[in-house]
Amino acid sequence: MLSADKWLRERGEGEGGSVSPLAFVEKQRGAMRIMAVNEVAGALGLSPGMMLADARARVPDLVTVPFDPAGDLALLEKVADWCDRYTPSVALDGADGLILDLTGCLHLWSGEFELLSDLATRLSFQGFTFRAAFAQTPDRARALARYGGHLIAVNRRVPPQQLNDPGRAWRAALPVAALDLSETKETALRRAGLYTIDDLASRPRAPLAARFGAAVVAKLARVLGEEDVRITPRRVLPALHALHRFAEPVARTAYMLDVIALLAEEVQQGLRERGQGGRAFAVSLFRSDGDTRRLVIETGRATHDPALLIRLFNERIEALADPLDPGFGYDAIRLDVMVAEPLGAAQAGLIDGQEAGESLAALTDRLGVRLGRERIRRPAFGNSHIPECAGFSVALDSPVLPFAGPEREVGEPPLRPLHLFDPPQRVETIAEVPDGPPRRFRWRRVTHDVVASEGPERIAAEWWKRRDMQGLTRDYYRVEDSAGRRFWLFRHGLYGTEKANPDWYLHGVFA
Repeated sequence: MLSADKWLRERGEGEGGSVSPLAFVEKQRGAMRIMAVNEVAGALGLSPGMMLADARARVPDLVTVPFDPAGDLALLEKVADWCDRYTPSVALDGADGLILDLTGCLHLWSGEFELLSDLATRLSFQGFTFRAAFAQTPDRARALARYGGHLIAVNRRVPPQQLNDPGRAWRAALPVAALDLSETKETALRRAGLYTIDDLASRPRAPLAARFGAAVVAKLARVLGEEDVRITPRRVLPALHALHRFAEPVARTAYMLDVIALLAEEVQQGLRERGQGGRAFAVSLFRSDGDTRRLVIETGRATHDPALLIRLFNERIEALADPLDPGFGYDAIRLDVMVAEPLGAAQAGLIDGQEAGESLAALTDRLGVRLGRERIRRPAFGNSHIPECAGFSVALDSPVLPFAGPEREVGEPPLRPLHLFDPPQRVETIAEVPDGPPRRFRWRRVTHDVVASEGPERIAAEWWKRRDMQGLTRDYYRVEDSAGRRFWLFRHGLYGTEKANPDWYLHGVFA
């Protein structure tokens, strides 16, 4: 009922649509078909896949609404974010389902029944119609939730003994549709007199595989719990996490920062035991009305210092373009260590430059939180011999590229200027010989007399990147004028062979 729940949530619970038959329609193969219905329409025999004309013949007063799969998916993603309060391992199941791997999380809720009660109370308060079930494997839980009938929880509390029925009652209640097979195979199973999971489980597997295919036997084993295939979570599971729940919702930012500090101390202990530090941390703020806000920070070095984390999270909150809106308050906060790395012991002040490096890392962390780490740039070398392609700026966390340019001896002047013009600027030159160095050039209406020159440094074009497999060669010269200023000029094209009258360009200025 996800589409109907979204429709009612957008218009307010209790409107006429909640008691009228409602269908969400979409045009498919040239005809209008029903894609989703509400409970009233479902009770009248309407179901997804029906033709709209057939549905109107059965229910003349049927209310139709355009189907919005993108909106439904956005709402399902929002509910999945909210379910992170129970476990960080949450996966989407189709267009209207979620699977939660609660391994290692049940002790935080005192058991399955208590967790289900909390989930049922909160989802019902948010206006959702849902079905939930516990099982040892994801496929079995999915089958129970979607096809289990009275053995599942439908917006109500279920006795603990019904959650994991060890007998055959749950197998007899599950139809073969719970295997999620194709329509052709489901029809074949029914024609063979196999209507339930118990009918399949009570028969030898080899004849089933020979007649209906190995896929039927494989899915049967998963539903029975004999084979376990783990889910693929929506997010990468954190290396470590800590959760704090409140008896009453809180709305003060200062108090939330105090709670985050307690959680940081808790994960600090876990990281110390592992000899690790965190590089990326995420705080999830769970609001009492179902909204979830997620704040992420990254550090330049592995750390588990709670004071640093609180300072960065405070900076992150102050830099938000959309300020935090606690609404009716947050009832849970969780801190995740998204990336953890080995953290070696260090002694401040023992190594020269260590404190300076830590100060620089702290500065980049603060700037990264406020501006985004992708906006903090640093120079890097490119794998190209073309000067304007050999250097560029990259994000702070990008890997360092090796320097592939010419090297100079110690004490020699730099081979490349500190400043390059983009694009190179055209100049007028006079040379003693056509293929020799310039003796005088005019740049920006100012004439410069060359008193010393060095070159040429010949740089060929990247002919392998051109369709014509050609390109003009550059002859670079480092020159000094009568005023002591040094320039980097090049002749574009070899005289006589590549170009009759090559042009000259000023590419850079030395400091």
